[in-house]
Amino acid sequence: MAQSFFQKIETLIKANLHAMVDKALESNSVAVLDEYIRQAEDNLDDLEDALVTIKGQVKTLKRKYETFRAEAEALDRDIDRLLKLGKEDLALAAQNQYNTKIDLAEEYRKQYEQQKAEADRLADARLKLEARLRAIKQEREHVIGLLELAKTKEIAARSMKSLDALEGVGDSDIARVADKIRERLDRADAEVEMRTTRLSSQIDEVLGKDKLMSQLAERRRRLGLEVDEEAEAADSL
Repeated sequence: MAQSFFQKIETLIKANLHAMVDKALESNSVAVLDEYIRQAEDNLDDLEDALVTIKGQVKTLKRKYETFRAEAEALDRDIDRLLKLGKEDLALAAQNQYNTKIDLAEEYRKQYEQQKAEADRLADARLKLEARLRAIKQEREHVIGLLELAKTKEIAARSMKSLDALEGVGDSDIARVADKIRERLDRADAEVEMRTTRLSSQIDEVLGKDKLMSQLAERRRRLGLEVDEEAEAADSL
């Protein structure tokens, strides 16, 4: 995934919604909000396409990793049997195949983990951008209402430098609406942070459990305990 694409997404996520609202009020137009909405929606579409592509790659890499790992494990057992039967040449050839397959399995595992991290990063970015887009769409309607209110009270658009300036003119109705816009934007920012933290915690929890299950499976194997190989393969990822 090109770094410039992520930079564009980060720019949209970090956009100062308060500043955009202020600019809309100053220019007596919601054009700046409409432009942000257009860009955010276009990039969300690109983000969704990228996420679908990467998730497909993750499944492919995971399947290849599991296939080569299973083949390597089968060869590992075959090598032991061949050695017990005194088939040194066959054991040597099988060992060579085992080394190749275990190397390939490790390479696919690394690629899988890298793509999985990329997919998680994209999912996190989508979550944040969707929340920001939803917030600005909601406030766009309130800004239109505020501009109409200002117009009816004959407040010149040129004097509207920011929400702070509006509050200073002494009009209690406009000040009250401006405060509500601020409060909703702050709440939207807080919700984004909470959802991001919750997603990160879930990812950490899943990855932590996967590691423990893999360690237990390996320990059972060393101890010669019976292991449900299908269940082990599912638990290890």
